[in-house]
Amino acid sequence: QVQLVESGGGLVQTGGSLSLSCATSGFTFHYYNIAWFRQAPGKEREGVSCVDNGDGSTSYADSVKGRFTISRDNAQNTVSLQMNNLKPGDTAVYYCAADPGSYGCRWDIHAYHYWGQGTQVTVSS
Repeated sequence: QVQLVESGGGLVQTGGSLSLSCATSGFTFHYYNIAWFRQAPGKEREGVSCVDNGDGSTSYADSVKGRFTISRDNAQNTVSLQMNNLKPGDTAVYYCAADPGSYGCRWDIHAYHYWGQGTQVTVSS
């Protein structure tokens, strides 16, 4: 049974930090690109960051570059997202997702076969 379980969300003030984790099981982790998406109320789900299944190359949305850092541990089948200098605009439910694609990270949500249940991140002003 495939599982992706996010943790680490919460309430933080502007300028604060949070570290999200995604624990996975039930699929061959190192074959998959792993991404974090987020969805704010009334908005579409958007890609935040991704780490690929090859050399571990990373991608970031422009809105989080320089503030967020993604990393993966293929031995533990986990992915982390370190979020620094958080802003109210970062408030959303954050999801991790797995894409079996062979050509690096991509932002097409339909490419992602497996999704977690999400974790809420709230940044107060």
